[in-house]
Amino acid sequence: MRKCINENGLEYRLEGDVYLPDLTLPQVQHPIGKWGRMHRDYLKEHRPVRYEALVLSGKLWSYLAELNEQAEKRLTLIVEEMKEAEGVTEELKASDPMAWVGAMNSIRNRAEEIVLHELIWEDVK
Repeated sequence: MRKCINENGLEYRLEGDVYLPDLTLPQVQHPIGKWGRMHRDYLKEHRPVRYEALVLSGKLWSYLAELNEQAEKRLTLIVEEMKEAEGVTEELKASDPMAWVGAMNSIRNRAEEIVLHELIWEDVK
């Protein structure tokens, strides 16, 4: 029997009488952040085949880190657009801090909900 075989894009090595996948994880671990962790949990629970494919290919951490970065950028953009649309300015912050905090909390919560639906709980294909 051959010591190593390549099938379906994976290397397998002979261990006793069984071929086991020769998996090596990438050495670089990217921080996946809040959004990456939420998407990882979503994939584990609702898209286990996609999750396992990412784990076996060694691309899970880089995929989640990239998704986290995209989610942070999207959140920042949405918050800025909502602040402008709703007239939440530095003048409001100076004149009525409590109203500013309330408006910003509302904007942030709505923006996070949008990001969750657009990027985190998306239908992964």
